[in-house]
Amino acid sequence: MTRYREVLALPGMAALLGVSLLARAAITADVMALTMYVVLGLGMSYAAAGGVAAALTAGVALGGPLLGRMIDRRGLRIVLLATVALQVVFWLSVPILPYAVLLGAAFAAGLLMVPAQAVTRQAIAAMTTAGLRRAAFALEAVQGELSYIVGPAVVILGAAMTSPSVVAWGVGAAIAAGGAGIALLNPPLRAEGEADAGAGGRPPRRERLGAGIVAALTMAFGTTTLLSGVDLAIVATLREAGQVSWAAVVVAVFGVASVAGGLIYGALSRPLPTWLLLGLLGLVTIPAGLAHDWPWLCAAVVGAGLLTAPTLSTVADAVSRLAPAGARGEATGLQSSAQSAGFALGSPLVGLAIDASVPAGGFAAAGLAGLAAALTGCVLSRRSPRTRSPLIHPGGAGAPGLEPRGAGARPGT
Repeated sequence: MTRYREVLALPGMAALLGVSLLARAAITADVMALTMYVVLGLGMSYAAAGGVAAALTAGVALGGPLLGRMIDRRGLRIVLLATVALQVVFWLSVPILPYAVLLGAAFAAGLLMVPAQAVTRQAIAAMTTAGLRRAAFALEAVQGELSYIVGPAVVILGAAMTSPSVVAWGVGAAIAAGGAGIALLNPPLRAEGEADAGAGGRPPRRERLGAGIVAALTMAFGTTTLLSGVDLAIVATLREAGQVSWAAVVVAVFGVASVAGGLIYGALSRPLPTWLLLGLLGLVTIPAGLAHDWPWLCAAVVGAGLLTAPTLSTVADAVSRLAPAGARGEATGLQSSAQSAGFALGSPLVGLAIDASVPAGGFAAAGLAGLAAALTGCVLSRRSPRTRSPLIHPGGAGAPGLEPRGAGARPGT
């Protein structure tokens, strides 16, 4: 655990991860908060709630690269404060908006969602040396898993104890507080050796979206497609067994295994290629369909859980090293969009497989989606002009400008 202590000892790192966790937990719970409000507050159907959730998710997917590009051009604080102001207005107005207006407002709120995840990843790349970066990204992946475990559960509990309107205000307050906290910290997004890299303007498209970046985005998309599908397959399996109330326990076991896997992987001395981690995640997901009751399903998802955070952390690490300094905000935004698109596609894809076969087919479809993304990412990354792509050689050099930090140079501000 020495690497983790060194990471958290970096100036501002512990505060950044703490404030970012608050924002990310609230952002993870925003769809649930809107769903509870539409169903319980407005008394409408789950289909209507799904429409609002889809509008918000579509906005987030489209807004990620746009906000990243704005950060590259205008700087961090101005973008964060603008998005915080928009979130305050939206969440305060949720209880008074008619449904039709809420649909459009949710899309706008997603489009200008506080980019806590993308900013945290950029800051990690700028604040860490090569020897600590993998451990730092492992902590970031664990942070994401904790967000998914805590955020929705708090919203559901809050809706049961108070009202959907109060819960919506609470989610909005947490998002705004987290965004304002990151703006106050104002973490560096470029290391000292990269300061001049962005002075020449925006890099050409071939550098911003080369084969390596496309490979990393493909694997980011495949990872969350798999994870979203696994959640639905768990529910379908336990519903068939008459044990659907145990689904929360199985999902919690999956999340705890992912946290453990992320911490273990970040402490290892030798990293694994991204495509290999994702391929292994796909392989261990498929046999989970053989479990037919909740105790066996808990045991079956541990393997996939142990590989989840490591896979997500290596994707984030690869994107940070492949992207040119002047376009890293856009690249991390694209990564967030790819992951959002994967979450959106995974459930309907696996749902079709379950409807056409049995619940076990859902695990097979999710695992095969991960395998397909791993194979595609491997082929694309080998076509990258870089002789040692981080996707194939995760311990090797990445994008220009990152190597000096590996030699021990201190990140700049």
